[in-house]
Amino acid sequence: MEAIVGKLNDILWGPWFIYGILLIGLFFSIITRFLQVRHIKDMFVLMFKGEKSDKGISSFQAMSIALSGRVGTGNIAGTATAIGMGGPGAVFWMWAIAFIGAATAYVESTLAQIYKEEKETEYRGGPAFYIEKGMGQKWFAIIFAIAALIAMLILMPGVQSNAIAGAVENAFGIETWITGLIIVVLLGAIIIGGVKSIANAAQVIVPFMALAYIIMAIIIIAMNISEVPTVFALIFSSAFGAQEVFGGIIGSAIAWGVKRGIYSNEAGQGTGAHPAAAAEVSHPAKQGIVQAASVYIDTLLICSATAFMILFTGMYNVQDEKVAEGTDPYIHIGEFNQNGLSGEEQMTFAKSIKEGAAYTQYAVESSLPGFGAPFVAIALFFFAFTTIMAYYYIAETNVAYLFKGQTEKIFIWLAKIAILIAAFYGTVRTSDLAWAMGDVGLGLMVWVNVIAILIIMKPAIVALKDYEKQKKEGKDPVFDPRKLGIKGADFWIDYNEKRKNK
Repeated sequence: MEAIVGKLNDILWGPWFIYGILLIGLFFSIITRFLQVRHIKDMFVLMFKGEKSDKGISSFQAMSIALSGRVGTGNIAGTATAIGMGGPGAVFWMWAIAFIGAATAYVESTLAQIYKEEKETEYRGGPAFYIEKGMGQKWFAIIFAIAALIAMLILMPGVQSNAIAGAVENAFGIETWITGLIIVVLLGAIIIGGVKSIANAAQVIVPFMALAYIIMAIIIIAMNISEVPTVFALIFSSAFGAQEVFGGIIGSAIAWGVKRGIYSNEAGQGTGAHPAAAAEVSHPAKQGIVQAASVYIDTLLICSATAFMILFTGMYNVQDEKVAEGTDPYIHIGEFNQNGLSGEEQMTFAKSIKEGAAYTQYAVESSLPGFGAPFVAIALFFFAFTTIMAYYYIAETNVAYLFKGQTEKIFIWLAKIAILIAAFYGTVRTSDLAWAMGDVGLGLMVWVNVIAILIIMKPAIVALKDYEKQKKEGKDPVFDPRKLGIKGADFWIDYNEKRKNK
């Protein structure tokens, strides 16, 4: 299994794809005239303006669901893994993919709003919907929907639950299968209520836990304030191979930074587009701009918080993946400050720490003894748990795309059962296999979605220009696809008619 998954990852995450994602994000940034900079104010104003309705959720709730998908294992274990395999320079490339990825998030989320549908009691939309309506290629939309179901229900939940179980075992000594049962019970209770239940849980849990995590990082930075210039210099010099000790792994820094950056912020993956479509807004660009902000919050704030805690405390080691078998892969060992250990014992201990959440736990522990491991375990539990919630919502949306009527209801229940099984199984399998399978799931979705949004991006660009034009005229932007020559946006034609009749 590990060999097969490894081969798939080599195909899906080849160097040309890593650099291609960077170039695509840069292309969207240029074509939107760097909206992620120009509309920073609008990002946070619009975030709190949208109102929920009987069928739609508010902009803040939609962003919270998107953030619950973005903020997860990638922020704690993923960032630590990027540093462990790519060195401190990987952090810079995570920032880079977040900055340009915000434009990609705008495009996919705006397309999701433009081509969304009203399905009985709620709005539905996402890549499958905009691929069919924007490209006119239902077969390609079906491929995405199937890839999303495989990724969201089978391949990716295990990454989150595995990280939760590992961190909880490390902090509290609780066996992984017990943690698995707790996850299954809590997750089952929430997903039974559907999108409204998920939105209500996400809008409370995500902001609270994210704020607590960032405050913890600020405390540790304050305790090591004199090292701020050194750490920033280390990140930038390592990113471009100027740091001698990390000079030979610049390719790994870029690859791991981009891979873990995409895993964390999900820009281009199409996942954030699903909740974006459910928001009640008067213009698609509004929610697209809000979703761009969620990428910033995820990577520039929460991933950076993890990176700084690790780098400030020296609680990391870096491996070179290309060394000959049987030789020592470590090119850097951090100062682990374990009381009572000799220098040789400290090095042995350092090599025993698996890159991932444990780095972060030991980092906080070294600054605040007795507090670090439990705090990170609790943070990871909430981050990763809400991510599994978001995975279910995305899966449910793709079930709704593929099936209708009674068949849809049957498959929605099957999806609930599948994600609960996958979440439990993830807690008891090895972390290497969990991450590798998660990368396959992510790669499948990114491939299909990125090809699609490159082909059908024009409506999102037209919507942005229309939004900006109406703003300049002092109006609250309202979307009319017929005036803009956008075809297939049937929801908005019906929506505008209903507004006129009111």
